[in-house]
Amino acid sequence: MEDLWTAFCGASNCSDGNGMLCGDDLAFKTLPFTCINHALIVCCDVLLLIMLIFTMFYKTSLKSRLTTASVFSKSSLRVISAVYNGLLGLIYLSLGIWIVEEKLRNTRALLPLHWWTVFLLHGLIWLLVGLTVSLRGQYFSRVPLRLLSILAFIFAGITCASSIVTAILGKKLSIKIVLDVLSLVGSSLLLLCTYRSYKYEDNDENDLYAPLVGAENNGNKTHSISDVTPFAKAMFISKLSFWWLNPLMKRGREKTLEDADIPKLREDDRAESCYLLFTEIFNRQKQTDPSAEPSILRTILLCHWKEILMSGFFALLKVITLSAGPLLLNAFIKVAEGKESFKNEGYVLAILLFFTKILESLSQRQWYFRSRLIGLKVRSLLTAAIYKKQLRLSNTAKLVHSSGEIMNYVTVDAYRIGEFPFWFHQTWTTSVQLCLALFILFRAGRTCDICSHGSNHSHCPL
Repeated sequence: MEDLWTAFCGASNCSDGNGMLCGDDLAFKTLPFTCINHALIVCCDVLLLIMLIFTMFYKTSLKSRLTTASVFSKSSLRVISAVYNGLLGLIYLSLGIWIVEEKLRNTRALLPLHWWTVFLLHGLIWLLVGLTVSLRGQYFSRVPLRLLSILAFIFAGITCASSIVTAILGKKLSIKIVLDVLSLVGSSLLLLCTYRSYKYEDNDENDLYAPLVGAENNGNKTHSISDVTPFAKAMFISKLSFWWLNPLMKRGREKTLEDADIPKLREDDRAESCYLLFTEIFNRQKQTDPSAEPSILRTILLCHWKEILMSGFFALLKVITLSAGPLLLNAFIKVAEGKESFKNEGYVLAILLFFTKILESLSQRQWYFRSRLIGLKVRSLLTAAIYKKQLRLSNTAKLVHSSGEIMNYVTVDAYRIGEFPFWFHQTWTTSVQLCLALFILFRAGRTCDICSHGSNHSHCPL
């Protein structure tokens, strides 16, 4: 037992409990507490993990099963809680990995364990608890979920209070104290999520004592979704990550989707709205210049120029982030060769590469989605315009334009015009990507030329 305690705390008498720091390296600066405090924090983290597992596998009774959790349509609190606690857990994990790397570089040993174990274990468990309570809380029972959030709040409150007392007595502020205060805010968000975002309703009376007549209709009403798609009221983060699709995906996982399960389009995306906007701008152009026939292409561009520019922005962002990959890899090679521009450049490059790939993925999906959405709106307004025009055709005009030819306009020509926004961005982004690739190759070749002329022993990064 003494060997285990020595391996965890170390052989020094540094941890005297007075809050004074015993060293100047990163581990001592970021951890103001003693080894006993670290052991207590690890025990609390293990208790949180056990409570989380109990919450996930808790077997409810019959009455509890009939108590369901309904999520509010505006889940901004849940999203904020998930993002905040997720980032907080990642910061804990990053600091733990940083301390491990520093100890291996300086002492080539991982002992004592308590300096980095606290960060890694606490970051991992806080990440799991924060994301589970914020995003998956509606799938668990009310009592264990609330107990988990209360336990996390008490644990964060005690840790925050002890950190603040240590900071006041020692008159020093460290990263650990700041993170403990932020953990209290995160636990408060989890507590609010549990009590405010999830509304539990007892359905035992309605389900057990409902009359059999009309039971099928009542069931359909219970499981019906809102008339308009959640995309109409989605926030920026929800639109960016396509979070608004989750209710439909969840319903499709539970049962086969029917026509009643598919929500209606938002007002701006409906064929009637697109056609009215098209006719309004078309008539406005007629009034501006009555002698000339307005251009249909120009009218379509005036209708959707904002959406086209926005999808073009995401297309350009995707190309730029894609082209940044070779530059970052070139910088990685220089760091591996020992040619660091500044200290810890490798960590900065790794973080940049991570966020660059995330930005590339998000921008590509937004580009595809917005281009297809514009294409569908253009196709729907052209179909409505062709239908309206067909109703006004005279008998002589119907002899010139047969029904099959008009149907070909709707099914083939309108579809191809609807595909134009996507392929338009695909064309110019390919050219931009080719130019950036040539620039990167020219830069790499020029660097190799300078390296070859400068020194025969120098290695040229590609």
